[in-house]
Amino acid sequence: MNEKVKGFLKPLAESLLAVFIGFFLGAIILLAFGYSPFEAYYWLLRGSLGSTSGIASTLSYATPIMLTALTFAISARTGIFNIGAEGSVYFGAIAAIIFTNIYGNVIFGLLMGMLVGAMWGLPAAFLKVFRGVHEVISTIMLNWIAWYGVLYLVTGPYANPNDPNKTILVPESARLPLLGASNLSVGFILAIVASIIVYYILWHTELGFGMRASGMNPKGAEYGGIDPKKAIIWSFVIGGFASGLAGAVEVMGRPPTYAISQGMANIYGYGFDGIGVALVGRNHPLGIIFAAMFFGMLRAGTTMMQIGAGVPLEIIYVIQGIIVVAVAIPGLIDIFKNLRRVRA
Repeated sequence: MNEKVKGFLKPLAESLLAVFIGFFLGAIILLAFGYSPFEAYYWLLRGSLGSTSGIASTLSYATPIMLTALTFAISARTGIFNIGAEGSVYFGAIAAIIFTNIYGNVIFGLLMGMLVGAMWGLPAAFLKVFRGVHEVISTIMLNWIAWYGVLYLVTGPYANPNDPNKTILVPESARLPLLGASNLSVGFILAIVASIIVYYILWHTELGFGMRASGMNPKGAEYGGIDPKKAIIWSFVIGGFASGLAGAVEVMGRPPTYAISQGMANIYGYGFDGIGVALVGRNHPLGIIFAAMFFGMLRAGTTMMQIGAGVPLEIIYVIQGIIVVAVAIPGLIDIFKNLRRVRA
């Protein structure tokens, strides 16, 4: 068998096996609490894939986490552990609200969301490159700074005077078009395009080759004329673009809110969820597309699982957590193998 085909089939088989194991362990938990796993999973699938509205919800949930997963995957391919997508989502969302209300333009809102999201990634990049500060520490701290900074803007200067539960709205002229009579916007297509662009950059450009080479062996890459510091900075910048776009798309293309809600509930957690999506997609931009849809399915089927099978929400979250952990394990193993190789 062709080595390239083997390299594709092996991770695919491992991921599918992990999915099966996750659902199997979830079934054991359901049985332990007296619920039928067959009925629960039936309603999960029916709620997420059994209707046009269910599919639209699945893809809507998949959109932002597809983009934040790209942030983590790019950094993982460059040999770093960037968990700062969350902060870039916040700033991308608030930037989209601010600039769409100034200019009322869709393109400008998306571009400013991406730009501000990328700028928020630069402090961690510079701390890593010039001061040797570990990216996990810096991005965790920056996530909290972003949280409180954007929360101030949400509850203060950009609070909605007519509705204290959210910010001012994105004007109608700057809202992303919806795909049919659903809550799915053009943002999903933008996320797919972004994944393809990242794939092209990583595997078909000199910049992407340098980033991947630095991730596999920084010293060897430097010996070959590649600057690992430049690769790290670019990984934060491109990743920031993706997460900033996630925040912008969420407020510009998710009806009926078109704003940041109280406590930033409608944009919270997408950066962290993206880590799991990236691991399930084996840190490959094309694999992330399908992994995000899988996560979107789990989110979209929650309500019907509650109503149809009578499973409490708390147990549903436990089941989802078990499934996510199981399917993420192969991706984690890949990262640890790469870290050992880099240190060697």
